[in-house]
Amino acid sequence: MHTEEELSIDNASDSDRSGKTSLVEIKEYIDSHYHEALTIGRLAGMANICPKYFVDLFKKTFGQTAIDYLTHVRMNRAKRYLAESDDRLRDIAQKVGYKDEFYFSRIFKKKVGMSPSEYARNSRQLIAACSSSIIGQLVALNVIPAAAPLDAKWTPFYYNAYNSEIKSRLKLTNPYPDSRFEENIEQLFRAKPDVIIGMDHLGEEEIAKLEPIAPTFIVPSHAGWRKQLELIAAFLNKEEQAQSWIGQYERKVAQARSRMQQVVGNDRVAALRIYGHNLYSYGNRGLEEVLFQDLQLKRACRSDSSRNQQITMEDLQQCDPDRILIAVCPEAASRRCWLALQHSAEWHRLRAVAQGRVYTISSDPWFEYSALAVTRMLDEAMLLFTGDSPNGVLDKSHGESFAT
Repeated sequence: MHTEEELSIDNASDSDRSGKTSLVEIKEYIDSHYHEALTIGRLAGMANICPKYFVDLFKKTFGQTAIDYLTHVRMNRAKRYLAESDDRLRDIAQKVGYKDEFYFSRIFKKKVGMSPSEYARNSRQLIAACSSSIIGQLVALNVIPAAAPLDAKWTPFYYNAYNSEIKSRLKLTNPYPDSRFEENIEQLFRAKPDVIIGMDHLGEEEIAKLEPIAPTFIVPSHAGWRKQLELIAAFLNKEEQAQSWIGQYERKVAQARSRMQQVVGNDRVAALRIYGHNLYSYGNRGLEEVLFQDLQLKRACRSDSSRNQQITMEDLQQCDPDRILIAVCPEAASRRCWLALQHSAEWHRLRAVAQGRVYTISSDPWFEYSALAVTRMLDEAMLLFTGDSPNGVLDKSHGESFAT
């Protein structure tokens, strides 16, 4: 029987090999040979080190044991077989390195939170998401919707990551006119989803048009992203996945907060936005929670209930932030305003500008509010402020630092 116990310390003859393979290469070897009877002795031999040292070194290098990594790879491959094929469970178990399908089922349920049969059934459920924020909640639950709004300009992360997987592409109703909702209704009728998930910004008439297509679940917008994720998870029977994501996020926040305190300290941070010819003190739920609640950064300018009030250069000079995050709308007038601002003497007199601590941020993910979006904001904030490249999700096209 193939089990993870095969990776117990084993002084196999492989350990006598004279060639030395780097741990990165061994990790890649596991990626492509996960279906084989891999042993610690065999892998340690490839690295030309003793098995005990290999065990310690692998965990120190990658943050998890070789056993856990092998199991992770096998479970991911099993998920794909369960979601994309009609293979029998016994065959799938063998394809990912287990001769005993019952042992495979136990490991799968322990690691994934549901049985292989439940996963296969849920993964084939066609789910329609009516907004990009719902995509961000579903991805956190390990679900890719069959229908969702994709836009190369406004949601580049989802467009680039899931363009080939989301077969029915809906139109964004925001920032586009609401008339596009009617186009989405027609698209949803053709997609025939099993369920539809939307936000309560939809009006009663719009929801009434969705309900004849499929059972519709409406998420309350006033709830925090954690509560929204839990509600969607309960609707889809994925409560364990939701709690796992939330737990991982909280652990990541604790680590990030400690690191941010070391680098940023008492620096005061301002978030700005340029729209048209005007400068605004910017804020939204995700940005506010990540920067000023989770990371506990100090706010440079006095908070306003509107969050998006126009601000003059005189106002900005009075609060004189140590660091500035700035979002520039992509249309021509805003870009011209941003260019002119960077050439103004008043701008260069700001402490943040003089010290090269001005960072542009994009609407994606900073204008979205979902489990995935706030995680990406956290990662990007760490990259911008500390230079630390996170291990989590991150759209590397964002986050350019300007030392102007």
